Amino acid sequence: MKLLLKAQALLDCTRRADFLAPLALRLYLAPIFWTAGINKLMNFSDTVDWFGDMMSGLGLPFPTLMAGLATGTELAGAVALVLGLGLRWMTLPMMFTMLVAIVTVHWPNGWLAISEGMGPFATDRTMGAIERLNEAKDILREHGDYDHLTEFGPLVILNNGIEFAATYLIMLLSLFFTGAGRYVSLDYWIRRRIQPPVQCVLQGNR
Repeated sequence: MKLLLKAQALLDCTRRADFLAPLALRLYLAPIFWTAGINKLMNFSDTVDWFGDMMSGLGLPFPTLMAGLATGTELAGAVALVLGLGLRWMTLPMMFTMLVAIVTVHWPNGWLAISEGMGPFATDRTMGAIERLNEAKDILREHGDYDHLTEFGPLVILNNGIEFAATYLIMLLSLFFTGAGRYVSLDYWIRRRIQPPVQCVLQGNR
């Protein structure tokens, strides 16, 4: 029992480095949102057309406004993630953006981001994609340098399901509750500066 309690105490000591978890989430998500925002900004007219197109796009109302909000959210969110500044507030529009992406873009495609022919998330859509992928591989083997084309990785077919967007949403949800973390965030130092220290009262010692 004593050994178990000692092991638990050692495990609890690792909480002194609990700031590493939100920091890792921030550094992972920041380039993803920055890249998405920059791509929208650099091709803004195309982004607006895609947001508003009823046939091949999202078919959203006020496409210029919606595209601007999405672009601004992703760029400002990336900055907030890097600096750890106003992060809990910033995760709200970022999560909303992810929800909109899940519902309007990814939901009809199921869960998988990359098509798979088997497994719990495979669907008729992804299994059909694997059949087409095998046909494409046969064509490349016959008419191209297949080893050269696959030197840096195997060929896959994008399914564009909700997998990645849902993962980012869950990571943002975690940051909403934990905040940016201690030490390596502006939120932490600003709060230390403006918030009075918490007075701890021990019960029974009055």
